[in-house]
Amino acid sequence: MTEKLLGPLSKRPWTERWLTRLLGAALSSAAYLLCLPWDLRNRPESFGSTTETTPASVLGVAGLAVCLLLLAAYFGRRDALAWPLLLVAVPPATLMYVSFRTHSEQPDASVWPLTWAFSTLVIAAGALVAASVARRFREETGESMDGLVFAHRKCEGQEA
Repeated sequence: MTEKLLGPLSKRPWTERWLTRLLGAALSSAAYLLCLPWDLRNRPESFGSTTETTPASVLGVAGLAVCLLLLAAYFGRRDALAWPLLLVAVPPATLMYVSFRTHSEQPDASVWPLTWAFSTLVIAAGALVAASVARRFREETGESMDGLVFAHRKCEGQEA
């Protein structure tokens, strides 16, 4: 059972591999929606206030960060390095983009494009770092580069 949950996805059947990846994308989307609830009403904080309410809190952002880092580490250990970026960073960035686009502010006076770009960069960098660290704890698959290096030296006429 441990091999099935923690083993490399490349050795799993095609359907199981893609269902696991789909579940990972759904979990990262669900983490975003649960930790940063989506408030489409964009109402003022109080009567006469010029600032709108925001559903984001420090606890919600910290919870989202922990969830995404754990997912990135899991997929970094099990799959190729690009998959954690696609499965963990892209769904929240897409949901954040859609959320920011629903605001009624004028694009010229809005800071949402900069906020979105910075947040996407932080999420993507965190996912890549977590996946890279998790890859250090992978078991060796037995595929060595020694044969390739030896064959390359032999083709150049060098003796090993």
